[in-house]
Amino acid sequence: MGQVQRFQVLLAGVFSQIICIGIARFSYTPLLPVMQQQTWIGDIEGGWLAAVNYAGYMAGALLAASLSDLRLKDLLYRVGLVLAVVTTILMAMTENFWLWVILRFFSGLSSAGSMLIASGLILNWLIRHGHRSELGIHFAGVGIGIMVAALFVELMLQLGQSWQHQWLWFGALAAVLAVPAWSWLPKPDMSQAQGGGQNMQDMPPTKKFMWLMLTAYFCAGYGYVISATFIVTIVERIPQLTGMGALTFAVVGLAAAPAVMNWDLIARKVGYLNALIMAYSLQIAGIILPTFFHSLEVALFSALLFGGTFIGCVSLVLTMAGRLYPSKPAKLMGKMTLSYGAAQMIAPALTGILAEQTGHYDIGLWLAGGFVAAGTVLIVWLKLTDETAQMLDESGRLQTAS
Repeated sequence: MGQVQRFQVLLAGVFSQIICIGIARFSYTPLLPVMQQQTWIGDIEGGWLAAVNYAGYMAGALLAASLSDLRLKDLLYRVGLVLAVVTTILMAMTENFWLWVILRFFSGLSSAGSMLIASGLILNWLIRHGHRSELGIHFAGVGIGIMVAALFVELMLQLGQSWQHQWLWFGALAAVLAVPAWSWLPKPDMSQAQGGGQNMQDMPPTKKFMWLMLTAYFCAGYGYVISATFIVTIVERIPQLTGMGALTFAVVGLAAAPAVMNWDLIARKVGYLNALIMAYSLQIAGIILPTFFHSLEVALFSALLFGGTFIGCVSLVLTMAGRLYPSKPAKLMGKMTLSYGAAQMIAPALTGILAEQTGHYDIGLWLAGGFVAAGTVLIVWLKLTDETAQMLDESGRLQTAS
């Protein structure tokens, strides 16, 4: 029964990611061109709606970072599921820009519930019940959610569904998945430990670890958002791939879905920091390859590298945060996410300016690759000089025997 419940708990996280990340957050990406064709919305309004969705996510990250009460986190997780379903359905009910702004903000807020609060609750449950403190299966829901969003829109277009009907179908799918996402995640146990589980002993990191890891994660966020924002645009400029943006987005999700579990396995063998160094290095290659080769094959390979590394970086960093603070993992996870997110408010605007001035994205991609390279150097420095980093690497490898 223990393994069955573990599987259900992890699946609850996967379904919450599909609902709150794949549908409430990322369905807007492939739906935006459809809305632009069928409503009054233009590029400026579309950009603002995307920005306000991310602002909602950042507000959720701040909220998660400020909370330590597990019961309150559990309540907010469930509120987030309801928000994701309701705000998705209501998108079909209006064409008023300011109502859309409100709905996209709360959709973004709900996505923080599945990414941060749910991951903290699941990690806490795993540790208490003596299971490996790994979130690979949970974060696979991000990649699955991206694939669902991309392929669902493509299917609806083939069936001739309007933009309103597509939002309604997304809402119906979210409502169905919300049932197991709600019922399969148990209420948090407030006792110190349970049935062979581990004690909830926090291991506060050194100040050096905190500053260097926050900076390195900022660098990863810069690299992530450039590819996430512009990879479809870059691919669309390849003549052979015109109109294939949804497919490219699906490839990113396809690579992301198993990647987190792969990085968990790698971390068990080589430690968290070494795994992060590998993920950052591969992400650099994925970012800058399109500046050398302008072919379809390279573009798709870059999408695979991007999808296969960005969520791995997130999972590894947030898992480390959970291991350092098992009694209140979302607190440090929230701080890490704010660092990751700060880069995402700076990088796209700067890259857009560079692209407008030069006529291409090469400089922006090289700058993004440079940031991730700098982050890699910081992690190497941390690994070689900091006791917290060395302890994390050792504890990650020790899990292999458990």
